[in-house]
Amino acid sequence: MSATPPPSAAVGVEAVQRNTVRVLVVSQSLGGLGTTVGIAVASVLAEEVSGSEALAGMVQTFQVLGAAVASYLLARMMGARGRRVGLAVGYLVGALGAATCVVGGAVDSFPLLLAGALLLGANTATNYQSRYAAADLAVPERRARALSVVLWATTLGAVLGPNLVGPAGRMAESWGLPALTGPFVVTVGVALVAALVLWTFLRPDPLLLARTEAGESLTEPRRRTSWARVRELARIHPGIGAAVLAMSASHAVMVAVMIMTPLHMDHGGAELEVIGFVISIHVLGMFFFSPFIGAFADRLGRPATLLAGAAALWAALALAGSSPEGASWRIGVGLFLLGLGWSCCTVAASALITESTPLESRTDVQGAADLVMNVSAALAGLVAGVVVELLGFGSLNVFAGVLVLGVLAAVAVARREPALASS
Repeated sequence: MSATPPPSAAVGVEAVQRNTVRVLVVSQSLGGLGTTVGIAVASVLAEEVSGSEALAGMVQTFQVLGAAVASYLLARMMGARGRRVGLAVGYLVGALGAATCVVGGAVDSFPLLLAGALLLGANTATNYQSRYAAADLAVPERRARALSVVLWATTLGAVLGPNLVGPAGRMAESWGLPALTGPFVVTVGVALVAALVLWTFLRPDPLLLARTEAGESLTEPRRRTSWARVRELARIHPGIGAAVLAMSASHAVMVAVMIMTPLHMDHGGAELEVIGFVISIHVLGMFFFSPFIGAFADRLGRPATLLAGAAALWAALALAGSSPEGASWRIGVGLFLLGLGWSCCTVAASALITESTPLESRTDVQGAADLVMNVSAALAGLVAGVVVELLGFGSLNVFAGVLVLGVLAAVAVARREPALASS
């Protein structure tokens, strides 16, 4: 634990924290738009290019898998060079992935589409890693609220994103491209702007400053992410494992149902604009209420917030799983609650990871946690397409309901974990 800084130093850190949150709000808004604008059409484009419903979820699955790998690699980069470099590079790789998806859709190449989705995962990974940047300099009693504000900022672009599907499609057609590639063209542009914003304005770097405040030397090269070290910390601090389990279970549930919902609606004749609207409602649930959830988590604790998330997820699955194909109120409300439950679990678990991990190992654990979270979701997304083809959309929601039990297991462990609130 570092000594209490003098008042002048504390004021300086507070100013940097305010600037950090402002910059992250802007970049996260752009990143959220870039990530979600393609979600509404990803499974439909995959089915059109591959000709198989079973493969419809593969594009989103590869994107989640790419996010897993990118989370690990970006965490290593941030551990060595700070948040600014890692986050900017993440958006640049995401822009390259979106451009590759456009080419894959234009030439009807499913392998190229999957390669683009894999690279596009870096965009998602950067969005999620940004929440940790907001917590680097936050005081312990406002840590959950700080990272939740950055998640909330995603709403500004993410709710707009799916509603751009129609206009983006018409724009693509005017350029001689398939309509379903239009959303990915939008992603290229906004990801590049987000990278520029971070590179230009995220100064001083919050992670590097946090290390300076803690008395850690910045002249020594940072070691590579060590899985052995992460496992050791998880044994010492069970709250880390609990947080990873809660994030992984809730993310797997959210991804499995969310990526197959557009296909479920498309089979019932829903128009792209209606599908985009439902995805917007889902994204609203994911991000808009996160500051309130952060305040709830800071006041009543991480376990209580995880329990609320599990309840919302089960309600969501009951409504979505009973919805008919096409558009219905049940699918809309269900997808909203699916996002809200995910938000509760993600905010609480992210705060728990940050406060349960020593500063010198924080990027290691955060990167490993997001890797495990996204690999779990990728596997769930892979299974989702097969389950829907063989058993139907309702059965997928039953399968997802079993996964929610992982959140309850995490609650039991988290209740016994004293956090490193002072670090």
